[in-house]
Amino acid sequence: MRGDAVKHHEIKTAVQERYGKIATGRAKSCCGGGGCDDASADGTIGADRLGYTAAELREIPKDANLGLGCGNPAAIASLKIGETVLDLGSGAGMDCFLAAAQVGAKGRVIGVDMTPDMLAKARKNAEKAGKRNVEFRLGEIEHLPVADASVDVVISNCVVNLSPDKPQVYREAFRVLKKGGRVAISDVVATAELPEEVKNDPALYAGCMAGAAKASELKSMLKAAGFKDVKIEPKDASKEFIKDWAPGSKLEDFVLSANVTARKA
Repeated sequence: MRGDAVKHHEIKTAVQERYGKIATGRAKSCCGGGGCDDASADGTIGADRLGYTAAELREIPKDANLGLGCGNPAAIASLKIGETVLDLGSGAGMDCFLAAAQVGAKGRVIGVDMTPDMLAKARKNAEKAGKRNVEFRLGEIEHLPVADASVDVVISNCVVNLSPDKPQVYREAFRVLKKGGRVAISDVVATAELPEEVKNDPALYAGCMAGAAKASELKSMLKAAGFKDVKIEPKDASKEFIKDWAPGSKLEDFVLSANVTARKA
């Protein structure tokens, strides 16, 4: 158990350091093991390839789009006016701002992130954009600073894979959701057993690849947490951008982006 605790701490430290550097401009903004050669001048990587529309991208503060996702969770969440939304690992706030537009002034969006520099960036973006129905809280997704049964929808974009304790993440998501609430998550899933050298590479873990779990494992985690109607839908087309995360590694043969949805009965 002590060994697992040490490993978990090392993973979280690597993740926090990487995303702290991205938030402050000391590292390129993209998922992956550090290559990211197709990053544009502003640090973003083909948000349209992740499922965002041009209209959506015009709605958010420029600095909120760091090109760090693997999908568009707000697009699969069926958000409604007045709902409360929680974003796990909210980064610079991109998905929070899109969700805020969908739930309207009567709705509310909470972003949780464990990286202080990223949190500061998100809060600055919210202030510049005048987003009154969005707030950002410092915290870990395994221990959410959110009250029981207080949110309608939990979203997340390529973050749960970064957690060394995914079952705990889903237990926390279940705890904070209201009865009838739902999760709508974009994440990476493993389609084959990852090589040991990949699993043990901190850069690839922080780059959203080495921590990917198999779809069957994720489904079991969600069901064990109490969720119903669990669906995990891998997207073959995601190979086109995943191969850019670690060029030449062929990791697109092992992981895919997927839509993960479930409901709290």
